[in-house]
Amino acid sequence: MNKRLFVLLVVLMSLSLIGLIFVQSLWIKKSVEDKEDQFSNMVSQALNSVTDKISKREYKNYSDRYLQVKDSVGELKEAQFKNFFFIDRDVNSNEILLYEHGILEEDYGISSTFFDNADGSDTTIIKNYTSKRTTSIFKEDYDIDGKGYRLTPIQRIEKIGGLSKIDKVAMEEMFNTFAQRVPIHERVSKQEIELLVQRELENRGVDINFEYGVFSNGFPTKVKSKKFKYSEKNIYKSAMFADFEGNSNFDLLVSFPKKKRFLVQSILGLALLSLLFTLIIVVAYSGAIYQLIRQKQISEIKTDFINNMTHEFKTPIATINLAVEAIRNPKIIADKEKVKRYLQMIRDENKRMHAQVENVLRISKLEKNQLDISKDRVDAHDIIEDAITHVELIVADKGGYIKTHLDAERSEVLANEMHFTNVIVNMLDNAVKYSVEPPKIDVYTEKVKNYIIIKVKDQGAGMSKAVVKRVFEKFYREHTGDIHNVKGHGLGLSYVKKIIDDHQGDVYAESEKGKGSTFFIKLPLI
Repeated sequence: MNKRLFVLLVVLMSLSLIGLIFVQSLWIKKSVEDKEDQFSNMVSQALNSVTDKISKREYKNYSDRYLQVKDSVGELKEAQFKNFFFIDRDVNSNEILLYEHGILEEDYGISSTFFDNADGSDTTIIKNYTSKRTTSIFKEDYDIDGKGYRLTPIQRIEKIGGLSKIDKVAMEEMFNTFAQRVPIHERVSKQEIELLVQRELENRGVDINFEYGVFSNGFPTKVKSKKFKYSEKNIYKSAMFADFEGNSNFDLLVSFPKKKRFLVQSILGLALLSLLFTLIIVVAYSGAIYQLIRQKQISEIKTDFINNMTHEFKTPIATINLAVEAIRNPKIIADKEKVKRYLQMIRDENKRMHAQVENVLRISKLEKNQLDISKDRVDAHDIIEDAITHVELIVADKGGYIKTHLDAERSEVLANEMHFTNVIVNMLDNAVKYSVEPPKIDVYTEKVKNYIIIKVKDQGAGMSKAVVKRVFEKFYREHTGDIHNVKGHGLGLSYVKKIIDDHQGDVYAESEKGKGSTFFIKLPLI
């Protein structure tokens, strides 16, 4: 895949994901705001209903007291009847409308006792009003026999009732005037407010704790809950005992200490579900990006692997070439012992080349746990000495050396001889490859508790800390720009890591750029 196209795809996918997360955040924020508006509307409706019910309850109490006093009076002392009428004639239909309204005023001569006047005066007189309303419609017909006109009644409606709307308004206005002089704590109780507010909120699906207080012209009164605190941000207000002009001296204020938690909990289910799906998308996106990057790396590694696959054959081929050249030397060919030694070396290196061919398959089987590695009692020092013989000719040809410092008192381990030998050879081969100058390699062993520590130290190019962390990863090779002075495909140390792990051991490295590297192998002793 083209690098620019790959970057463009990643950028577009990232922008899409960021946009999705942004939209989800806006949706959650908008949901909270909508819930808050809905909450405010329901609270306002509930408070208006509460104040209206309190006002109606107070007026009903005074009305009941008025009727009780009226019913308990004695004889009627004075009565007046007033009658009003109205006549209208429709010329087109010859109909005449007669409307009569009679008002009976009854005075019982008893002063009011249901209004508690602050100054002790009492000037209100109890009176009863009865209203009689009659509507009659007559049709004017010509009487042929009587030779004149006569009125024929068509419809008559008669209503008898109490106060009219205007009279009721006057009564309520009078009541409001006197009620305003009564202290607020006598007009409404805390229990009534608590009960009504709780009931109205629950009827609207708002189950939340609240605090309340009644204020008079902006100042607090005795009617309030214990924990009520005034705050302009979280206060809901409704006027109490308003007059006919809408003016009121009292306000019912309600606050909700746990309002935010209530609003969040109201959308918590959908929000968590949305976040869950968003998280799934993020994980899927991250996995897709990782796979894209991984596939791109594998594609690059594949190309590099094909170009450098023969590198693993260079060491044994070079050793075989040196051995053949040595045998061809007249001085050497006469020495049967040396010829025999070089022939054995050629045979061993040939076996090693065969082993390198199967290295990739071996790594694959190790990853799938399909490689059955049999282990026997072996001497680690013998393995190290044997491994050194595989590379000593190359080291000597480059003018370097390999020195051993095998100081471990015990060196027997449970291992597979072939794989363990390959591990040491790989580490020595890396030390040779990454030595700019003639390779100088030191091999140490020491016993630490019940483990043997094998150290392979070189004075080569060294590695940065970032490279040290990844040096045992499969196919990983240090990036050196356009310089490819060291060939390979990043399988050697990955193989080392998997073999040592299979032997219940540990392998790690220490290095500093320009000062060489030291590889450590830690294996349990028998």
